[in-house]
Amino acid sequence: MRNSSIWHPYTQMSEWDSFPDIVRGDGFWLVDSRGNRYLDGVASMWCNVWGHSKREIITTINSQSKKIIHSSLFNLTNNQAETLAKKLVSISPGMNRVFYSDNGSTAMEIAFKIAIQHWQNIGQKNKTMFATLQNGYHGDTFGTMSVGFVPAFFGKFKKNLYKTIQIPFENSYKISNHKEYHSQTLERIENQLSKNHNIAAFVMESGAQIAGGVNIYRDNFQSDIGKICKKHGVLFILDEIATGFGRLGSLVEYTAQKSKPDIVSYGKMLTAGYLPMAATLVTKKIYDSFLGNYHAMKHLYHGHTFTGNTMACAVANQNLQLYQKTGLISKVNKTAKHLEKRLEEFWNINAVGDIRHKGMLAGIELVSNRTKKIPISFSKSTNKIVFDEAKKHKIYLRTLGNIVMLVPPLAISQKELDFLMDGTIKTIKNITK
Repeated sequence: MRNSSIWHPYTQMSEWDSFPDIVRGDGFWLVDSRGNRYLDGVASMWCNVWGHSKREIITTINSQSKKIIHSSLFNLTNNQAETLAKKLVSISPGMNRVFYSDNGSTAMEIAFKIAIQHWQNIGQKNKTMFATLQNGYHGDTFGTMSVGFVPAFFGKFKKNLYKTIQIPFENSYKISNHKEYHSQTLERIENQLSKNHNIAAFVMESGAQIAGGVNIYRDNFQSDIGKICKKHGVLFILDEIATGFGRLGSLVEYTAQKSKPDIVSYGKMLTAGYLPMAATLVTKKIYDSFLGNYHAMKHLYHGHTFTGNTMACAVANQNLQLYQKTGLISKVNKTAKHLEKRLEEFWNINAVGDIRHKGMLAGIELVSNRTKKIPISFSKSTNKIVFDEAKKHKIYLRTLGNIVMLVPPLAISQKELDFLMDGTIKTIKNITK
């Protein structure tokens, strides 16, 4: 270990004397400066696909670096960005254009700006508000905090955020009748969108809420929301930054959800976790509303230094080729069935109150009282307790409050998945006995 000047994300720094110093990645394992190995149970913050040393991607990085590292999209283009845009449009039904950025928060900020300006450009200047589900999460910038307001994360900034319409949507563990609750939620959305003509767009994560508590939607819930939006002239924005590219079992999750967004954002696994990149896609109707005479000022005033970065686009292109070449989505669904089977074992632990799972995502809710559904608590953060114990079993875990997250790299082998599951069972048993 070494002295550090780093301030770590979402971390109470007073709890930590030091952090493992990761010096190398070996497949699905992280290796620290002392030679300790940790199986990466959270895919390096939900983005890693192939592991940490995929030969084809390393070769692509080396090859592209010898040609050009970065070329701006301001007045210029590059073949890697062009190729990737075509690929993204081809796999995304209904989408027509791609706006690049470098992380999920910015991809969603772009979606919000496009939505508001779209209505301005076609003369409906009153449509400036966003409606969304409570417990949705879209990032940590001020716009994404406003729309994806998770009180535990962002309560201290509430007075600085702009007003949004938050449709009640509880953590699914607290809901006794899911079918009835989802039906009530749809009624609330219908009510809001029918009477409020200032709503520019409805925003939601596609397939499931992740950071808000691993809340997985019932069949047709997302598509029904999309239909309500269309009925009332409200844009439908989907966030697939964490849920797309196979995490929930589909390359493009909104196709599995049978929904038709006007705007969708991708990130995280777009480059398999190797380089920062995100993308915001729009329909032709949305894109066309930004066209006109320069002096009409209809164009989008937004851009980033690394928009369409050549290296990141090259890696994303190679990544998508590997998805197709290896039949990754089919493999993910096979591995997900094994994950589901192994999760049944967790019910034997008294401290496990609920298990939520879809694809290569699982949330294990820890409680001190299963009957009363009281979240577990320790003198230190649950994250610190779980992390320290997991290290002893050679796995890397991180929690969301009292929820242990399992978000392994998509291409993980069944043998290594079993190692992760065995270690997670031991970790939970040891901290709750």
